[in-house]
Amino acid sequence: MYSLTSEPFKLERDVEAITVPTGETIELPAGVVGYITQALGGSFTIFVDGSMFMVLGHNADALGKEPLPTPKLPENANKADVEEAVWNQLRSVYDPEIPVDIVELGLVYECEVEQAVDGYIVNIDMTLTAPGCGMGDVLVSDASTKIQLIPNIKKVDCKIVFDPPWDSTMMSEAAKLETGML
Repeated sequence: MYSLTSEPFKLERDVEAITVPTGETIELPAGVVGYITQALGGSFTIFVDGSMFMVLGHNADALGKEPLPTPKLPENANKADVEEAVWNQLRSVYDPEIPVDIVELGLVYECEVEQAVDGYIVNIDMTLTAPGCGMGDVLVSDASTKIQLIPNIKKVDCKIVFDPPWDSTMMSEAAKLETGML
């Protein structure tokens, strides 16, 4: 699923894009050209006229790409199956500037799946690599949206916390290797 590229594109339609690193949402008009610099977890980091943006996976078609398939659960899925699907979805959430998912980065502090009468409720506490990161709301939204694609998920409460403060020791060995910190 990892892809670091410099693939040219021309927007096929107007698309919502998120400025990196501020997290502001803008609309890029159809016909804009640029380069896809990272395609991870179904989302895309693009470079247009000297600026970096993130295009979330549900807008992949604007870049001429296919969105990721929606997650499936086995027939008669149990809570463990749902928990596995939630973690798989979290592993598809990437910071647009770092080619490592939020789980491997150690940003997910808690992930609790509760069975409710008519489905499941997911509660997530996550953090950021830096408290002032403008992408926090984007990462929360991306995680929540991807988890809500799982069948039988009724509610997702994903929030940013800063206790304990994140540091690089929370990264997996694979994340440290990928980012050159090992």
